[in-house]
Amino acid sequence: MTETAAKAPAKALPKLLIVEDDAGLQAQLKWAYEDFEVLIAGDRAQAMALLRSEMPDVVTLDLGLPPDPDGVTEGFAVLDEIMALKPDTKVIVASGHGARESALQAIARGAYDFYQKPVDIDALGLIVRRAYQLHRLEDENRRLASKVDKDDKVLGRMITAAPEMVRVARTIERVANTNVSVMLLGASGTGKELLARGLHEASGRAKGEFVAINCAAIPENLLESELFGHEKGAFTGAVKTTPGKIEQAGGGTLFLDEVGDIPLQLQVKLLRFLQERVIERVGSRESIPVDTRIVCATHQDLEAMIADGRFREDLFYRLAEIVVKIPSLAERPGDATLLAKVFLNRYAKEMNPRVRGFSADALAAIDAWHWPGNVRELENRVKRAVIMADEKLVGAIDLDLAEPDQQIANALNLKTAREQADRKVIRHALARSEGNISSTAKMLGISRPTLYDLLKQYDLQG
Repeated sequence: MTETAAKAPAKALPKLLIVEDDAGLQAQLKWAYEDFEVLIAGDRAQAMALLRSEMPDVVTLDLGLPPDPDGVTEGFAVLDEIMALKPDTKVIVASGHGARESALQAIARGAYDFYQKPVDIDALGLIVRRAYQLHRLEDENRRLASKVDKDDKVLGRMITAAPEMVRVARTIERVANTNVSVMLLGASGTGKELLARGLHEASGRAKGEFVAINCAAIPENLLESELFGHEKGAFTGAVKTTPGKIEQAGGGTLFLDEVGDIPLQLQVKLLRFLQERVIERVGSRESIPVDTRIVCATHQDLEAMIADGRFREDLFYRLAEIVVKIPSLAERPGDATLLAKVFLNRYAKEMNPRVRGFSADALAAIDAWHWPGNVRELENRVKRAVIMADEKLVGAIDLDLAEPDQQIANALNLKTAREQADRKVIRHALARSEGNISSTAKMLGISRPTLYDLLKQYDLQG
């Protein structure tokens, strides 16, 4: 007795619609595309019926169709209907009539490419396969850009799929409904203000004001007035009594960015507010009670500043009841690609609707780049690339990214280098496939059991 193994289902072939009225050429073209599911239409009605039922990604279209086989009017009518019904279709137009004028008109109406008869099968095959590859990339770009759902959003406005950042957000959510002071530590551009705003919105103070102030951007002689307010006539130019940011955030949250830049003299006054919850405006001796929660952030080493006498230790402990360290973008596998697609989708709508997504080399460059400027750098590069891009897909050259560094940092030996490379590639693949094990294994070219073994070996599960 023999056991018959069940056959794996055949992989679906990409669909190619050939709109051609010449029976001989139909057969020739169908034979040339064994790696496609070829659909044949001889006129407009058949073409549109197949487009509606099969939804092919690529179409080759002969402009000389009946009832106008010697002209182009019927072919252009088919092109217009395809673009109206399924505008993402890559239509490759063929014609022997007034080639240059027809080509220009076809591209203007939305065709992907144009070739002149007589047909060169090999050349047309290259165009078809390139069109299919482009459609696949655009489709992946659209899918991932639209995949910013509740699984990728944490703390309201933050977008992430990285476990490192999710843990940060969960920590902030846990302390949101307390009144403890929170200090966010992280490099410039990592999203400290976004996290502070998320904390405010998740807290019981959400109905109050969220007020942000960058302490490094305000001259020392004006910072006290900005924070605590001033009375009319307190100094030259003080023509009216003005509440400070602490008062403005009463009942809400005050975010002090770059708190390490507050001068020592002003640190004393801020400490008094944190201890007694009262303030005095500049030019006044009246104590005003204010219920404001303080969230602060800095990229500086405050402990070193304390040792140097540039930051008060007692103030530090008042501000840092809870300390949250924010990972850099390079430490958040997959987030650079996810965020880049979100930024491209946003800015393309506003500034260059022609842009549809990223090319393969751009995605590879985004994955490999170390992002010293973090999310801010990523957003600026994508925004500039969208504005300047001439093609539908933004390339690595548009992003002005150097060749990725292929060296494994700090690898002491070959085994260490391999492990670091494995970890990095597996985590990027998991992020790109949104955690799907089958897709990740396929992307990596390994079996699912092998992937499970690697996940366990490198402690990448969960």
